[in-house]
Amino acid sequence: MLDYLRESADERAIRREHTKREKERRKRRIHKYGQMELKYSRRGCVSCMLAVLSAFLLISIFSVSYLRHGNVNILIGIAGLLALVLAVSGLRRGIEGFKERNKNYITCKVGTACNGILLLIYLAIFIRGLF
Repeated sequence: MLDYLRESADERAIRREHTKREKERRKRRIHKYGQMELKYSRRGCVSCMLAVLSAFLLISIFSVSYLRHGNVNILIGIAGLLALVLAVSGLRRGIEGFKERNKNYITCKVGTACNGILLLIYLAIFIRGLF
């Protein structure tokens, strides 16, 4: 009786090991070297795009202001506020991108850092304009 129970326990252990190996084998067949290729975080990509757009607006605002010797109209101010909103939105999207599962987070890191730096630049410009 004990031999029978030992054999069945050994057989179950062997069967578990076999199914585990079979799962690993199936995984390796689907993915190269047994690891899944990670895609970029969608929100991180959006955050990077918003950072580029906000930086483009900043450069264009500076160039227009330089060419007109500081005599600019209200549309440039509205564009500056729009750029600030884009930087805040990009920062928020970059942080939300870290919540996505099984993704490559490099775009989230780059987008969050760039939008944070742009946000600090915009805040410094607006605070400097107040005083």
